[in-house]
Amino acid sequence: MIIGIRELKAGMLALLIAAALCLQGKGAEASERETLVVAGGCFWCVEADFEKVAGVLGAESGFAGGTVENPTYREVTRGGTGHLEAVRIAFDPAQVTRQALVHLFLRSIDPTDAGGQFCDRGGSYTTAIFVTDPAEKALAEAAIEAAAHDLGREIVTPVRDLGRFWPAEAYHQDYYKSGDIILTRFGPRTKASAYKLYRRACGRDARVRALWGEAAPFAGAS
Repeated sequence: MIIGIRELKAGMLALLIAAALCLQGKGAEASERETLVVAGGCFWCVEADFEKVAGVLGAESGFAGGTVENPTYREVTRGGTGHLEAVRIAFDPAQVTRQALVHLFLRSIDPTDAGGQFCDRGGSYTTAIFVTDPAEKALAEAAIEAAAHDLGREIVTPVRDLGRFWPAEAYHQDYYKSGDIILTRFGPRTKASAYKLYRRACGRDARVRALWGEAAPFAGAS
């Protein structure tokens, strides 16, 4: 059967319309994804906490705030790069707002400590909320003011321009739930088991509970 030119054009037009609708759908889906970068001490812990939040699509451990390109974990923890251990949280704003995530973050750390977090000391373990525009900055500053009011103490967690986020090595991603076996001072353990031992020994949850009480959203989580 010979297809006429008119039918062929109609078929091509239908295909183009379908392709356009598909691209629009993908664009709408992509627009639902936003990110928030925060530094709250050990990035394993921040990643573990926020991946439990409804509306969070994932969290990635990495580094932010420094001047060295593509830093390694050893370089950052040794000092001199200016980077902090940070986590990039991807979320669906239709399910959870940036404001809610910042609120949770401030109550999951000790924002009164300018020297590090819990047992981890030094500049790379200090806290920060990273922002990319004036609206995000205003939101973060308002959240800090509210946290200071609730806590009745000065908050030292700063709001900083993001610059670039550098993902940490693959070894650190999803550490808290990994079944990979590593050698620890307690003998061979999975990363997940070693993480739980570290978090307990570091006193993170105990300090957050003591500071925030019932307002602490993740204290006691593993």
